[in-house]
Amino acid sequence: MNIIIADDHAVVRSGLRLLLESQKEITVVGDAADGTEAFLLLEKYPVDVVLMDMRMPPGENGLQTTRRIKEHFPGVKTIILSMHDEEEYVRTALEYGAKGYILKSSQDIVLLEAIKQVAAGNITIDPLFGPYNKDHWLKKVDKEEKDEKYERLSKREREVLPLVSLGYSNKEIAERLFISVKTVEVHKSHVMKKLEFETFSELLQYSMKHQLIDL
Repeated sequence: MNIIIADDHAVVRSGLRLLLESQKEITVVGDAADGTEAFLLLEKYPVDVVLMDMRMPPGENGLQTTRRIKEHFPGVKTIILSMHDEEEYVRTALEYGAKGYILKSSQDIVLLEAIKQVAAGNITIDPLFGPYNKDHWLKKVDKEEKDEKYERLSKREREVLPLVSLGYSNKEIAERLFISVKTVEVHKSHVMKKLEFETFSELLQYSMKHQLIDL
């Protein structure tokens, strides 16, 4: 089984390579720091499975590449590796064409079993989420018009909202918008208050429902 590893952290790629190459039936044919590099490797080598980090700044993110792989290399199966344990991320990954979703915090045996299952043609998700159920996980996110709460947000708050939903840290948001970390914290607080949310999960659901983010 030929595998490609895509992750923006070199130490993660090295660790995954060591794990995978300890398995007799697995050959790592290449690794990439972003989605674009991973896609180029697919054009050079025969590949069965791609282990894809979900977010790899500043390059193309894992979900965008997963969709491209599905379109151009339908025989290649992609497993998303992510630190996000919210169901909305899993559902979006599957809708983009991923065949698996595994948390980076999971044990090695979980990842190895996922690779085996996906290679065999099955869809697998991290055990944290329970058994895979097609009707549950492939339920489409409703597309509705932005409600009046969104209109309460200032221009800057509307810029901060999708970045928070995508999981960027306060420091990363501050650097992207050229503002201070403290200012980011204030804007985040205002966003949560104006939208009447208490948890990150609620904010993520809202952002996806209203198409404020493109993972």
